[in-house]
Amino acid sequence: MLDSLLDRLARQRGIGDAYHNYRGELLHISRETKTAILAAMGCATSDAAAVERQLQGLEIERWRLILPPVAVAHPGRDGTVVNVPANDLESSVAWSVVTAQGRTLSGAVRAADLREFERAEIEGRWITRRALPLPADLPHGVYRLMVETVGGKAEAPLIVAPGTCHEPRVLRDGNRLWGVAVQLYSLRSGRNWGIGDFADLEQVVRECAAHGASFIGLNPLHALFPANAAQFSPYSPSSRHFLNVLYVAIDQLPEFEQCQAVRMRVEADEFQAHLRQLRATTSVDYAGVTAAKLEVLRELHACFRREHVARKTPRALAFDDYRVERGESLRLHALHDAIDEHLRRLDPSHYWGWPVWPEGLREPNGVDVCAFEAGHTETVEFYAWLQWLADTQLGAVQRLARDLGMPIGLYGDFAVGVNPCGAETWSDPALYRKGAGVGAPPDALALKGQDWGIPPQDPNVLTAEGYRPFEQLIAANMRHFGALRLDHVMALYRQWWVPSGLGSTDGGYVHYPVDDLLSVLTLQSVRHHCVVIGEDLGTVPPEMSQLMRERFMYSYRVLLFEKRADGSFLPPAAYPRRAIATVTTHDLPTLKGYWSASDIDLRQRLGLYPNADVHQMVVDERKRDRRALLAALEEQGLRPQGATDAPDSDTDELAHAIHVYLARSASALVVLQAEDLIGMTDPVNVPGTSDEHANWQRKMSEDLEVTFARDSVQCTLRAVQAARRD
Repeated sequence: MLDSLLDRLARQRGIGDAYHNYRGELLHISRETKTAILAAMGCATSDAAAVERQLQGLEIERWRLILPPVAVAHPGRDGTVVNVPANDLESSVAWSVVTAQGRTLSGAVRAADLREFERAEIEGRWITRRALPLPADLPHGVYRLMVETVGGKAEAPLIVAPGTCHEPRVLRDGNRLWGVAVQLYSLRSGRNWGIGDFADLEQVVRECAAHGASFIGLNPLHALFPANAAQFSPYSPSSRHFLNVLYVAIDQLPEFEQCQAVRMRVEADEFQAHLRQLRATTSVDYAGVTAAKLEVLRELHACFRREHVARKTPRALAFDDYRVERGESLRLHALHDAIDEHLRRLDPSHYWGWPVWPEGLREPNGVDVCAFEAGHTETVEFYAWLQWLADTQLGAVQRLARDLGMPIGLYGDFAVGVNPCGAETWSDPALYRKGAGVGAPPDALALKGQDWGIPPQDPNVLTAEGYRPFEQLIAANMRHFGALRLDHVMALYRQWWVPSGLGSTDGGYVHYPVDDLLSVLTLQSVRHHCVVIGEDLGTVPPEMSQLMRERFMYSYRVLLFEKRADGSFLPPAAYPRRAIATVTTHDLPTLKGYWSASDIDLRQRLGLYPNADVHQMVVDERKRDRRALLAALEEQGLRPQGATDAPDSDTDELAHAIHVYLARSASALVVLQAEDLIGMTDPVNVPGTSDEHANWQRKMSEDLEVTFARDSVQCTLRAVQAARRD
């Protein structure tokens, strides 16, 4: 009996029964996994009576509510759902919608005239679920919907969304655009402080715009942990609502120009020698960079308070406006960073994150947190000020890109999740389930499966909160981007939960309200004039692919994977139009690493192949792929003279030919990886590793000035521009 009840509860909570793996095989989710996921969701699982009570409670709540927690008007469908007692069908259902401008629209309809699609007997009475139509001409936006029936009154947020994501005219007119992707932290220059910054990004924009590029792709710029430099993965951030303040270009700040004492200190020989050391490392010295930057930024904040806040200058008022605009979200983020800094100073070995903070500080709106805020106002303001600086500089780069004629400008990246001990989970702890991690089942890239160590959002809580957390996240990430890539876009449809104590292969899929989430996404996309790109690599359910096509979400196409069944590479003309095409990505080997098979050797050394047979299979496949890629270049008249399939035969000419092959793609967007333009070997990231490899640390091998002065780079950029115009 308990087993059947747990199966029913699992379905109620969105846990799947089975799935098809990357080989097309049907695999069933085990009872152990289902039970562990339910436990992570806070459900009782060991007592049949308790499980039955939970089921009954969920069912009663679903039918007792007149309106759902959030109403979403999907294009071409009835407005929303309304529950009406079956014995009151002759009564009317009155509704009203209040717009953001305060205008009220209203109407009434006989309950019996509404289309019924479900009914049930709950607590001795029959309730019918019906479709309540709303005005078809409601402008896109978020409203308050109020409904009154004989059973009572109810109200809920109403989301009216466009049917598709934003697509700029330049793409609708059939133009083919291209850009360059950089890992911002990896950029070298003669002026930065050992990590790429927004001034370096400005230089990249200027150089690429001069060659006809339409956008610059970026790694996630999400906020990390200023008080813990060891946490630097952009895909395990503290919060996706805000930015990594290490990207602030200090020498570009007005305060740096105004504060002579700080400027003289930075320009002193000793400090300059330290900066040269930070710039010279092959990997980003996050601890050194963080210490140097925050030390100077604290002094500049004191200057800001003296020269601007005290005098209420326009710059101080602009900061005030930013704090008002970002509201409670910014307040909590700055509070988190201030508390985190304070406690780590007391005991860095113990206070590794908010889950082990003193109990009174774990509750963001509790008395102890308010008391801390009152006693540390300047520190809290400092962290809010850092966010304003980062936001201001990033926004300025996007404006520059558009002024230089880039139709998209900056192309950002939205991570699928966050670090469990960061500001985002602390600010809304009920939403995140810490008894599980998000990951992926085994696929061709990670044969042992993956557990990314990021806590999943509970879809049931997300719905109860009216999708506001998702709406706010997407809006925050579209502020300064003309395009946004959603990492692991399948997470909108289902997420692979790995319960604590189980392996990556023992996870299970939890399903999300994908139609509603896509409506939130399309609304924000149109509002911010932002193209949406879904990273749909790995195990992609066909339902998600269909939804992406319907919503004008751009697919992600990697040349190295785009092959026919016989192993030959897809010709450029066969690529889909609504897609972004790339040779490789940050989770794959560089082009040089791929051709030389150094990535295979690296993964073998790291023990990432399940057995020797799999390793040999990958080695053999790579040999076939090199031959197939040369054949594809030959068909396009691009094969360099004398090019062979030997691992050590990679040349600038071969890389150039592959980039031109990519540029001929029919896809609307093409992106080149900066590392491939200069022939770097080492990968940015090796999936399935953490400390075993220097992920998210490796710098570019040369300064930006050197890269863009290279004849080979200039030649490739010109050739790509010409190919995209043909």
